[in-house]
Amino acid sequence: MQLNYFNRPYFENGAINKISEVLSTHEIKIPLICSDPGLSSIGMTDKIKSLMPNDTSVSFYGETPANPTEKAVNDALELYKKNGCDGVIGFGGGSSMDLAKAVALMANHEGELINYSVNEGGYEKITETMPMIAIPTTAGTGSEVSVGSLIIMNDGRKLILASPHLMPNAAICDPELTVGLPPILTAGAGMDALTHCIEAILSPINDPPAEAVGIDGIEKIIKERSLIRAYEDGHDKEARWNMMMASTEGAMAFSKGLGAVHSMSHATGANQELRLHHGTLNGVILPTILRFNHDHVGNKYTRILAAMGKNQSNDLANEIEKLNEIIGLPSGLAEMGVTEDMIPELVAHSMIDPSNITTPRVPTQEEWEKLFLEAM
Repeated sequence: MQLNYFNRPYFENGAINKISEVLSTHEIKIPLICSDPGLSSIGMTDKIKSLMPNDTSVSFYGETPANPTEKAVNDALELYKKNGCDGVIGFGGGSSMDLAKAVALMANHEGELINYSVNEGGYEKITETMPMIAIPTTAGTGSEVSVGSLIIMNDGRKLILASPHLMPNAAICDPELTVGLPPILTAGAGMDALTHCIEAILSPINDPPAEAVGIDGIEKIIKERSLIRAYEDGHDKEARWNMMMASTEGAMAFSKGLGAVHSMSHATGANQELRLHHGTLNGVILPTILRFNHDHVGNKYTRILAAMGKNQSNDLANEIEKLNEIIGLPSGLAEMGVTEDMIPELVAHSMIDPSNITTPRVPTQEEWEKLFLEAM
């Protein structure tokens, strides 16, 4: 099956076997594969290398951090240039795909990466990048069909790069690559996908098609119990298929924007000592923001609850907290190592995050402080 969306992702079990076709279509002969140490340790990177066409010369960067950094981008970019690469493959979770996008950008753009962040007016500066292929091995970020990339810059800020030119030229979505993913990673990635769907729906931007895609993602994750099933049985192929589709749908949906959950998770995820998982942060923070937004989103909570297969009179924030408990997520940020003395810096970061542009209720500085305390 091939979906018709911006970059026409190849979506099916076994889609990884189309890698030769995809590289040929985009005339990539000397790819740089960006991946992470975890995939290397379980032999996943050996698998993709073995599928490469005989006429390709493959370079490999396998040190993508859990939250990709500008330094890692520059290290991978140096390898790209040294070996005369002509395209990039992001193979892994959202971090590897985001890093690959940044490498594809800087391979033919001048200056420093931070200058292309949304905060620095980078949207208008980004032109056509080098070819980039995205191959997700988790079901959460949807980076394979999104126009964004999140990078921790050298100054410590976790900033967004965004442009239609950052959309991967192709995405290979093979749910079988996620079979056997550990429960904790399944849980965190799944809550990333769910948060994308929910925050996209809550965005005040009027985009009914994107909203409908988000509703379908929620149905797959919750109503069909795909997240819980994948968490409990890593080899449930139907659940894995549904979760990868919901992940892709979440990114399609957030073409209409995200919200304050992401502002807070971007701020917290920038801490390179804690190295917190983005999707897990989203899941932990989500109930707090749902309570904050409750009276500012019309009837959208009842629609979300209906998509979840829940009674429409239920408390949505409570339902998310119950789900978090079932799939073993932390009960709050304090359990993840966040302390109250960090809050002023977290608030400062949250206040300038671009996700606030489409949040239904923009917090004041005092409200940000209360939200972080509540999320503790």
